[in-house]
Amino acid sequence: MDESTCLTALVVDDAPFMRSMIIELLTANGINVVGEADNGAVALELYKSLSPGLVIMDVDMPEVNGLEAFKNIKAFDNGAKIIFCTRFRDSAFIDEIKRLGAAGYISKPFKPETFMAEIKRGAVKFETSSNSG
Repeated sequence: MDESTCLTALVVDDAPFMRSMIIELLTANGINVVGEADNGAVALELYKSLSPGLVIMDVDMPEVNGLEAFKNIKAFDNGAKIIFCTRFRDSAFIDEIKRLGAAGYISKPFKPETFMAEIKRGAVKFETSSNSG
């Protein structure tokens, strides 16, 4: 990606070490992290003000969990690209987030290469949707 198509991301996780690890991975791979949040309520406000190209979000968080935040962000912007990064591995949960329109799913713990492969799939969806029209 060149600078004119640089992907921006918002990282949402209640664990500071996980946010730091994700931010480091994204930054090392040329993705501009424009914000971070520790719960879904803050995520929605940051999404509204920053308009990131991609959101990487945990599910199990205080105040507003990731699934509720996902629904709130999608209600605000149906085109939002949100990838869940969570320890939840239940097939019913994965089917539900796919049905709701999640851009991807990453299971914790993850290997950096697996994480980035899923992020790049979400980025391709982002570039396709932002360049069509």
